[in-house]
Order: sequence, then structure tokens, then C-alpha cells
Amino acid sequence: MLLYIHIPFCDSKCFYCAFNTYTDRFHLKKEYMEALKKQLKFDLEKNLIENEKLETVFIGGGTPSTIKVEMYKEVFDILNPYLSKDCEITSESNPNSASKEWLKGMKDLGVNRISFGVQSFDDEKLKRLNRAHNSKGAITAIQNAFCIGFNRINCDIIYGVDGDTYESIKRDFERIFSLPVTHISAYSLTIEEGTKFFNNTKIKIDDEELSYKLFTYLKDNNFNQYEISNFSKSKEDESKHNYGYWQHKNYLGVGAGAVGCVNKQRYYPNKSIEEYISNPISYDYEKLSDEDIKVEKVLLGLRCSNGFSIDILDENEQNRVEELIKEQKLEINDKIVTNKNFLISDELALYILE
Repeated sequence: MLLYIHIPFCDSKCFYCAFNTYTDRFHLKKEYMEALKKQLKFDLEKNLIENEKLETVFIGGGTPSTIKVEMYKEVFDILNPYLSKDCEITSESNPNSASKEWLKGMKDLGVNRISFGVQSFDDEKLKRLNRAHNSKGAITAIQNAFCIGFNRINCDIIYGVDGDTYESIKRDFERIFSLPVTHISAYSLTIEEGTKFFNNTKIKIDDEELSYKLFTYLKDNNFNQYEISNFSKSKEDESKHNYGYWQHKNYLGVGAGAVGCVNKQRYYPNKSIEEYISNPISYDYEKLSDEDIKVEKVLLGLRCSNGFSIDILDENEQNRVEELIKEQKLEINDKIVTNKNFLISDELALYILE
């Protein structure tokens, strides 16, 4: 079982962000964390079978570093009996709010992987994205995390913004290479409804060649791609939590706007912070069919090195996979189908499942 915890508070709203986040609800932090603890306890007791442990915990948002360490202590008091011995515990953070004291406090609670929403080391680009930090602050935060003892550090980077070039993104990566970063999440900018960028058609550039060049550059510098947007220095540095999603493992979703999925059923707590505080164990449910799960396993499997078992497909679908293998677009080993070109994963999945 995996666990995702959602913290919906942010110092500022990034112009590309479509997540359930708020910049004007800070006065509700204490009440929110009290409600979150109620849901966490309820979900753990309801969904974990006897002696079952959590393989991974991911605290995301929003901005988890806007919440003081003291407010997380009771959350970890609830969690600790359910954690596996080698549980991967990740927290996202922003450079402007992840102080040295906050990082040290989270590590003392048990967080063993930290993820920084850097997005760029170019101060002008950061302003354009409405990020609340600058390049110097990002570098300091990463160095602080390493000095405190974090040896698994992720850095988020966004590319595909108008004005980006291979050379400009390469400079971001070169800065990362000079820092103790073991994992990179490099996301091509997506424009989603409800964001500040939604009506700005000129802000995004679609350049597939740029993606290929960046992926090659990262590989040449010992960051291996294991998912369309994720690169790690070693197998041990890959995100176990993300892998759990891609393998369609059960996961709990705690917090306003989180999503959980247990025994082929997705559940959604209230998105509104006020409604969530009022009733943190009120859920909407979505039942997944076997076909839904098969489609997701193929789509997700082709986006990462995990792949999927050919046995989940019907005869016609298996025949289409065989065609793609002959065309050297897919590979198969011990019945596991894998894809080496993640950028065409959606097209391959659509062809297989047509």
C-alpha cells in the first residue's frame, strides 16, 4: 500500500498550476491538519489488512514546506506503526519556505527523500512562471538538504516555455550537475484550463526535437530516463512511490483534493478546504472495471521502464503488440512488454487498444 498526503497551501499560485491549491487560506492550516489526521487514521484502519505496511509515503501539494514541522509530528505519530522498515518517505518543498530548520525537522521525523520545486535557475523565467523563489535560494536549499543528511534529492525542472532553447535548459541541468541532486523530474509545460496561462497560446512551445536532445544530454551525464519525465543517477534513486502508481498498486489519498484507489475503487475526499475540515471522511467513489485497469496498465506501462504483461491483452491486442515488436517499436522479455521511446507512448497505447 502507498500513501499520498496533500497539503493545499501555497505562498503564490504558479501560472501553470492546476492542482487544488490556495494562497488565501493560511488561517485554516491548524484546522486543516486536525482534519487530515482524522482522515489519515480512518483510512489506515479501514484499508490496511492485518500486518500490512506502507511501502511509500509522499507528502505533496501545494507546498508541504508551508506547514510547520510541529504540525507534522502528530501525523507521523499516527503513521509510524504502519511504516515498513525501508519505507520511502518523500516530501515536496519550495526553496523559499524549506528553511534549514524545516528540512532538519522533517528529516528527524523520518522523511528520507526531498523534492524541490525549482523549475528553473533562470531568475527571469522564475518570475514569468510566478515562482516565489530565486536561483540563489534554490541552490542554498539543495545544499542545506544535503548538509543535513538527505542523500536522495529531487529537482523539478520545467521546459517548453516560450524563450526556452536547448542551451538555456542545458544551463539549468549543468547547475543541477554541480549540486548533490540524485533525481530530476523534467516536465514539458502543459497548459490546463483554470490556470493563468490557459488563454496565453504563445507561452508554450512544442518542440519534440528539443525533448529528444535534452533526454540524450541527461543520459550522457549519467541521469537515466526511467519514465517520460523522470531521470535518476541509479536504480536506487528512482521514486518507489511513482513506480507504485505505474504498477497500479493500491494507494491511499489523504487531504483535500487527494485521490486514493483501493481494490479497484477510486475515492475522492472533498476538494474545498472548508468542506474537508467540516467532514474529512466524506468521499466520492468511482468503480474501475477490469477494462479500465487494463487501459491504465498499458498507458502507464508504456510511459516508463516498468512495461506491462502481455497476458492482460486479448488476442487482437497481442497481435498488434507483435506487429510493433517486429517494427522494433516495442520489446518483450519474459512476457513483459516495454517501450524505449516514451515520447510516443500514448500513440503506441492507442494503437494497441484500438
